[in-house]
Amino acid sequence: MSDITLNPGSEEANKALFFRRWLRNPLQMGSIIPSSRTLCRKIAAAVRREPDEHVLELGAGTGVISRALLEHGVPASRLTVVEIVPEMAGYLRDSLPGVNVVQGDAFDLRAALPPAMHGRIGTAICGIPLVLLPLERQQAFVDAVEAVAPGKGFLLYTYCATSPLPYRKLGLDATRVAFTPLNFPPASVWRYTPRPA
Repeated sequence: MSDITLNPGSEEANKALFFRRWLRNPLQMGSIIPSSRTLCRKIAAAVRREPDEHVLELGAGTGVISRALLEHGVPASRLTVVEIVPEMAGYLRDSLPGVNVVQGDAFDLRAALPPAMHGRIGTAICGIPLVLLPLERQQAFVDAVEAVAPGKGFLLYTYCATSPLPYRKLGLDATRVAFTPLNFPPASVWRYTPRPA
């Protein structure tokens, strides 16, 4: 069956697009399949946001976590997703009506996001496999989030049993806020926050 006939946002369309992207660039994707509903719900439950603040999802993929955030009560107008891959950004625009989809670089959020959003982010969520990157790139990501969400840090979901980031070297504190053995593979959600000076 061609994916052209699949409904945007359907589980089949999500898996087909996700797998095609994984085949093209395995290192850009954190997994071979989208995150489970259980993991998505745990991420959504860990979100902190004041009514006037936005939730920022970085590396949104096919939007399975985005949909969980919407179901958990984040208004579409307060959800911004950043996706660097043009095909996936277009898919997200089609399947997530009302959500602000930005095709841009999560390592340059100051340029990717409108200035009015800077300092108005309650929670940033990272779906990028940072564990695969060298320390300098991890630091660049931390700095990019800090530039638009000062003092807030970010949530990172990962398939590592321990912290995937050398958080002390990055000037962060780390807390594992959720674990689900029901995801394939089992996954954790970590909250990283800037360490007080």
